Amino acid sequence: MNHKDLKDFLDSKVIQYNNPKFIETDPIQIPHQFSKKEDIEISSFLVSSIAWGNRKMIIKNGFRMMELMENAPYDFILNHKENDLEKLNGFVHRTFNDTDFKYFIKALKNIYTKHNSLETVFITEASTLQQSISEFKKLFFEIEPPTRTTKHISDPLKGSAAKRLNMWLRWLCRKDNNGVDFGIWRHISPAQLSCPLDVHSGNVARKLGLLTRKQNDAKALFELDSNLRKLDPKDPVKYDFALFGLGVFEDF
Repeated sequence: MNHKDLKDFLDSKVIQYNNPKFIETDPIQIPHQFSKKEDIEISSFLVSSIAWGNRKMIIKNGFRMMELMENAPYDFILNHKENDLEKLNGFVHRTFNDTDFKYFIKALKNIYTKHNSLETVFITEASTLQQSISEFKKLFFEIEPPTRTTKHISDPLKGSAAKRLNMWLRWLCRKDNNGVDFGIWRHISPAQLSCPLDVHSGNVARKLGLLTRKQNDAKALFELDSNLRKLDPKDPVKYDFALFGLGVFEDF
């Protein structure tokens, strides 16, 4: 498939999947229940943090997270007392448990208290967004986390594709008026974003010749991003809809 045919094919798949129907079966439906910016970015972050494994279970546990925070995540994070965290006891999603959840709440409170916004901490002098993610991880874990919890935030500078964080940033930074991604963070250009590389998107990308590296790691992400930017330099991660849709819904 030549460049034009590949672009036309993937553009058609973006149109097919990048619409409100996509929300019905995707974890992004959870932040879509909120209207306040802070509630959207917090719920997006927490849900994307547990976004691995069975999608139905991700959605179920994502809604459970919101319930435990009284469906007001921003208010809960800013105003919770230590004993309020007891209601999180017993929460578990695969290897993410109540210890991790409690630390995430405390870390988010620390960030909002010091920086007033999650978006603010990504407005840095970092040369790439992947470097900004690495700096975010340092900030997130500056208040002495349990050792087990640090594995739940990836670091691109240590070889990770950081799929969940890149998905979170896609949700918040892309704005195309198609009703899926929020586009509420205006200081990060969609051109800077990286594709949330996972098993599905990686396998499809390899079949289409967009990716040759076998591992889904930081080097593979750089290769995939470079090729997607050739197709659309202004909005390369729109093709996540195409790659993911082809892999999950069409078994491409």
